[in-house]
Amino acid sequence: METRRIIENVRKSGRTFLTEVESKELLAVRGIPVVSCRVARDEEETVRMAHECGFPVVLKVNSPYIIHKSEHKGVFLNLGGEQSVREAFRSIRRNCAAVDPEASVTVQPMIKKGVEVLIGVIADRQFGPVVAFGLGGVFTEVLKDVVFRMAPVSTEEAEKMVYQIRGNRLLRGYRGYPAVDTLSLQKIITGISQLAVEVEDIEEMDLNPVVVFPRGAMVLDARIKLC
Repeated sequence: METRRIIENVRKSGRTFLTEVESKELLAVRGIPVVSCRVARDEEETVRMAHECGFPVVLKVNSPYIIHKSEHKGVFLNLGGEQSVREAFRSIRRNCAAVDPEASVTVQPMIKKGVEVLIGVIADRQFGPVVAFGLGGVFTEVLKDVVFRMAPVSTEEAEKMVYQIRGNRLLRGYRGYPAVDTLSLQKIITGISQLAVEVEDIEEMDLNPVVVFPRGAMVLDARIKLC
């Protein structure tokens, strides 16, 4: 019911793209771990939430009219104190004013440690939902190290996906870095694939990055598009 409510609210507003906040809410409803994400509508509220969140923090523009936040210079990472948060808030408002002068921001903790991966879905008209998995962050465009499976993806197939990418050594531990929790990662892959099968409204999902830790995994950013 909650999944349907979120989708219907987006449709009522005449949109096909969910905001990051809506996307994370939908994922959380399905039991997929996401980083905490709070919405602030003015500078003082942003500063207060940053203090409550604990520094360093991340600020991102939050607007139904801005899909690609980085293209509008609407993302500021690793903000270590109140002054940097104030400056980032003002910059986001200034950079995004032409598109949405009333845009709010999200305040999130800065997650530093872990291996970044991507998990995506695209609904193929002939074959149905196709799930993608690969290295995330800066590696996405550079290495193009991605594997694909038809949804739904079983636990066994999710495990094969994880170890099929060329960069799987980063997940197994490499040059002093610990191995990460691939079981938690596999659960996210299977959960996303099941979501894509059960909710036919979804045309695309882009979870990048998903950070995998020695214990646990978490979605840091998400974008969902409806048919």
